Amino acid sequence: MKFTNMVLAASAAGMAVAYPRGRDVVPEKRSVEKKRATGFTWVGVSESGAEFGSAIPGTLGTDYTWPVTSKIQVLRDAGMNIFRVPFLMERLVPSSITGSLDATYLAALKSTVNYITESGAYAVLDPHNYGRYSGSIISSTSDFETWWKNVATEFASNDKVIFDTNNEYHDMDQTLVLNLNQAAINGIRAAGATSQYIFVEGNAYSGAWSWTSNNDNLSGLTDTEDKIVYEMHQYLDSDSSGTSETCVSSTIGQERLESATTWLKDNGKKGFIGEFAGGVNSVCETAVEGMLSYMSDNSDVWMGAEWWSAGPWWGSYMYSLEPTDGPAYSTYLPILEKYFVSGSSSSSSSSSSTTTTAKATTSTTTTAAAQHTTTSTSTSTTAAVEVTTTPNGQVEVSSPATTSSTTSTTAPAAVQTTTLVSKPSTTKSASTTTTAASSASTGGTVAHYYQCGGINWTGATACESGYTCVVQNPYYYQCL
Repeated sequence: MKFTNMVLAASAAGMAVAYPRGRDVVPEKRSVEKKRATGFTWVGVSESGAEFGSAIPGTLGTDYTWPVTSKIQVLRDAGMNIFRVPFLMERLVPSSITGSLDATYLAALKSTVNYITESGAYAVLDPHNYGRYSGSIISSTSDFETWWKNVATEFASNDKVIFDTNNEYHDMDQTLVLNLNQAAINGIRAAGATSQYIFVEGNAYSGAWSWTSNNDNLSGLTDTEDKIVYEMHQYLDSDSSGTSETCVSSTIGQERLESATTWLKDNGKKGFIGEFAGGVNSVCETAVEGMLSYMSDNSDVWMGAEWWSAGPWWGSYMYSLEPTDGPAYSTYLPILEKYFVSGSSSSSSSSSSTTTTAKATTSTTTTAAAQHTTTSTSTSTTAAVEVTTTPNGQVEVSSPATTSSTTSTTAPAAVQTTTLVSKPSTTKSASTTTTAASSASTGGTVAHYYQCGGINWTGATACESGYTCVVQNPYYYQCL
């Protein structure tokens, strides 16, 4: 999703909006007929959590979390075969961009990735940093190459890992974006990771609708293994920002991909939509299906797509596909299923025999800040890692093991609710990037969901009546 002047993804803080809820049980086989032979290689979802939080490195369970593998398994069993795992560069390499990897964060990342790939699906490593590290644009291509070499070395033997060079470069010199992508490719291959695909992203938030105007020079990227895939993002609201459940029209999905499709064909490249979503309403549902159908018809260049987003801390976020009560789950999973790759689903027997999970029963108190109510839930989950708290209060992640425990957790208000982490304050067109002051604010106040503060923010800071400016992280405050 697109943010202004932002490096870090948002923390779990924030809102409870009365969007339609999904079912509370694992769905039975649906009567909707699946489309056959779509031509896609992958269809799946992003799994948010590890990129959340304003504190660096932050505390697991307070500032950030990891995807719940039992929830991943529901989507895996349905037929998804690719899961994007956003994380923060600063948490993985906290001392400096070329420094040593943090063993605890790396172990948890590996555990999540291994769960996905051992199920037969692909895992996309997504440093969710917008072309920045510790608040500054990454300007050294040699440092970026070293960072990627160090990280790729840890995953070089896993053929089902895909490397995403960085999430949504924006407001950067275009030649620098080209050179950073090339440096990432070079570092990954130098690490001995020669069998994996590499997803490269573009400037201007990697938008498909404006790709030809902003990212034409990326056609010059080279790879010794010839496995580059161009990852673009596309939302269907008025400014392609993913800030509204309202889509422009029932045909906007196809329309916003047409120029990028031509670019891929003209340049002999392969593409992938790494983020897309629509609201739970008939116009958006038709637009999403139209976009996927158009991509399927052009699967000579489009390799598939990933929905934004799933993850355990989303709550009532309008696009959440988290099983089984994410607002988008019951509506959009049947649409996505028609485009799943034939034979890609895993069997329940394979999921029950996996040895890389740890079971935990958690009781969590969740404050729905937007409605000023408190609810208590008790769930049984499968965690990718085993988490323990030492006597001095430190959180440790240990190797996966099968355990049974009961944990009572009361998180600070900033993380007790789930937030919309996708609200930018910029409008993107095919040729320009401008501050969307007119749509984000009225009379000096900021509208619901839009940015209201943060490092380098120069816009309005007061929210419209009924909403509060919530600190998501140092770079992004949002009206909720």
